Amino acid sequence: MVKAATWLSITPEPERDLPRAVATLACGAAPPAAAVAAETERVEGLILRGSERAWLAYLHAVVKLIDRRARDPDGDVQRARACATAVISNHHNLLLGLRGRGA
Repeated sequence: MVKAATWLSITPEPERDLPRAVATLACGAAPPAAAVAAETERVEGLILRGSERAWLAYLHAVVKLIDRRARDPDGDVQRARACATAVISNHHNLLLGLRGRGA
């Protein structure tokens, strides 16, 4: 039986844009290259070897990070919040079109 993985085909923005945004939010400022690389590996690992449940848990953790940095005055952090918010909002809207409980 083939496991359904429609969540993998939604859009490339999370894989492309979230690593830098999440690393920035986690660091509270522009992140070092190593932090972005580590987050990129994390996202790639979820996409290549993870499950839909693990992916949605990751996105939920990103939403919490966005909320935690709501009042951070750093410009890089605010841009990262805006980027991550837009990516997750778009991803959520696309999940609504999939069968199952993803959204």
